[in-house]
Amino acid sequence: MVRSEVAADARFFGLGGRASGPRLRDGTYRLWNTDPKGGFGPGAEALYLTMPVQMVVADAGTHLVFHDNSWDGRVVLREGEEGGGSGQDRPGSSELRMEGGPLRCWVLVGTPARVLQGWSALTGAAAVPPEWALGFQHARWGFGSADEVRRVVAGYASRGFALSAVHLDIDHYDGHRVFTVDEERFPDLPALAGELRERGVRLVSIVDPAVKAGDALHAAGLAVGPDGAFVRDARGEEVRGEVWPGECAYPDFTDPAVRAWWGGLYAERLARGFAGFWHDMNEPVSFAAFGDNTLPRSARHVLDGAGGDHREAHNVYALGMARAGWEGLVRLRPEERPFLFSRSGWAGMQRYGGTWSGDVDSSWEGLRASLALVMGLGLCGVPYSGPDVGGFGGSPSPELYVRWLELGSFLPLFRTHSAIWAGRREPWEFGAAAEEQARAVLAERERLRPYFVTLAHLAARTGAPYVRPVWWGAPEDRRLRDCVDAFLLGDALLVAPVLECGADRRAVRLPRGRWYDTATGEAYEGPGQILLDAPLGRTPVLARAGALLPVRSGSGDGDGVSLEVWAPARGRTGGGVVIRDPGPGFGAGVVERYTVRWAGDAVVVEDESGGAVEGVVVRGL
Repeated sequence: MVRSEVAADARFFGLGGRASGPRLRDGTYRLWNTDPKGGFGPGAEALYLTMPVQMVVADAGTHLVFHDNSWDGRVVLREGEEGGGSGQDRPGSSELRMEGGPLRCWVLVGTPARVLQGWSALTGAAAVPPEWALGFQHARWGFGSADEVRRVVAGYASRGFALSAVHLDIDHYDGHRVFTVDEERFPDLPALAGELRERGVRLVSIVDPAVKAGDALHAAGLAVGPDGAFVRDARGEEVRGEVWPGECAYPDFTDPAVRAWWGGLYAERLARGFAGFWHDMNEPVSFAAFGDNTLPRSARHVLDGAGGDHREAHNVYALGMARAGWEGLVRLRPEERPFLFSRSGWAGMQRYGGTWSGDVDSSWEGLRASLALVMGLGLCGVPYSGPDVGGFGGSPSPELYVRWLELGSFLPLFRTHSAIWAGRREPWEFGAAAEEQARAVLAERERLRPYFVTLAHLAARTGAPYVRPVWWGAPEDRRLRDCVDAFLLGDALLVAPVLECGADRRAVRLPRGRWYDTATGEAYEGPGQILLDAPLGRTPVLARAGALLPVRSGSGDGDGVSLEVWAPARGRTGGGVVIRDPGPGFGAGVVERYTVRWAGDAVVVEDESGGAVEGVVVRGL
């Protein structure tokens, strides 16, 4: 047990993906990766990706605490209270109780940016997704056939919607068995992948860890090493669970030999034409009749030679699977950055890709939980994430769908997804009005995609998430610390999504400085609170005065990127950095630095050499 006191004004953030965040209020938070068995909203507690990483923000400063212990545990948080008049302050507290493991703790202190830069240096730089993975993606459990995939992709193309990828769920497997294909419903998958690639659409495959007992893959796994690839109990018997294919065995991803074997299996996926991968069911899950729906705590694991049981291995199981997939893909295709994201994971997950919300409720509560998850994960060092737009298991109303699409368009992973029993998620399924609203939303994401490329590379270089709380640059501002319904997208934009049913206006709290409404061009001075119109189909977005960001434009240079600048306040300067996509490989990309200033009655943009940059679009004049 570890107990610490914090200042009375301190606020807690982090602990992985939390539906009730990003600010963590008084309560108990479990550290045990858990499938909540169905849709979840803000009331859900432990979810798929927990980690003992906690950020504390107070007037006196910001610090991050990492308890390097993967065992099951609980964190009890209690915010403090400042005394009124002559009353005394009551400090806040954080109490960590672990069921076992070492007492090993890291503390990083500084500004939020400095803290996450240190966290990135400690646990590894975030993987940079391929450029196409920063566009709009469509997934569904229940496409059912290659013809249905073609029909949906043709629907996007005929309506002029930009689409970067289509994701195939477990229904494309033969009997739900991993690394197989149902050849009757998906004949000649490489040909389908080739057709989609010609349209600029990639094919992404789900990958589950559980292997059906008795099939060919299971037999191959038994030949790995002296004891086989699968988790065993203390008697040496294979641990079995019930998952989608039936009775299954579980690869032990804490064993380097198993990771190497598993990573090689992605050759089959690449040969089928898949360009990306999403790991599911890897908490790991077993459809147990009672108790925890995971492996027995007595199950044995290699733990990279240290040896131990599932009490220690459970939370890092998915991290090992992600490592196996990532390293295998790099060996198989070293000239391309892998695209991989995982439902579960642990501290350091960012090295191998990102994550997504899992089975979030198709409700307004689920919409709010989506934002909480992305912001909280970013503060734990996992910058690339996003929700199932529209929720997983239900049928959202046109209003909820459009609002979710609006929010998703400003998050790193922008993907619709739904269950086999749920309603459709194609924009045209929600009526003509929603279709036109969706068209504008998707077009704006496509326009901003070069900015997302820059943010992806900055996350790898600095540890700063794409999506940042509004207090990121001013953690001493208490009113900003309490703001959980808006966020900064990089340094340039403040996004205020509509999260309430029926709302067509919303209040927005501004950090210090001048901010422009990107829809009207009107300028506002912060700090303070303003009220903005937010009709359905438009999210209030404000640009920081002096900001420079790359955008997609037909009138741009050779790579279709031009620069957009928002005028600085008189007497002040601005600027920004741009990192263009370096191609599919592991190139770092060249950092371009620009300065924005007034010269008489004109706003000029200069590069690092001091030379004027032509063709810049200046707004806010």
